Amino acid sequence: MKDAETRGGDPTTPAKTTTLSKLGLGGTLYRGSWGQWSWLLHRITGAAVFIFLLLHILDVATIRISPGAFNAVMGIYRHPVMGLGEAVLVAAVVLHALNGVRIIIVDAWSQGAKYHKHLLVGVVVVFLILMAGFLPVHLGNTFGWR
Repeated sequence: MKDAETRGGDPTTPAKTTTLSKLGLGGTLYRGSWGQWSWLLHRITGAAVFIFLLLHILDVATIRISPGAFNAVMGIYRHPVMGLGEAVLVAAVVLHALNGVRIIIVDAWSQGAKYHKHLLVGVVVVFLILMAGFLPVHLGNTFGWR
């Protein structure tokens, strides 16, 4: 009955469409809650950083196989596409770290749950500021624009 009340009291009236539904994302498991999207993004960035660390351990371990193999692997990293990958990696690390601090604040502060959306907006703003400072320098070095 409560669901019918939210639709104007008539059970035959369709529920209000959300912004995500209009964007074609309404059928996902995550229905647009800020907390759910930040949770998903936190897990994705954490997994990406973990995978990078595993690959980094493996590529550094090639020096024990032979210096030639290590040099070959390091030569791959000099390619501009890898420079773009490094930018994505830095973005993932920064976003994961900032969101982790937000999660700590939400958990530790008695008013954290009340202001979690504000904190998330703060994370996005700080992330954009940091990336705006990093990307021009990094991409300039990667593509020789400097």
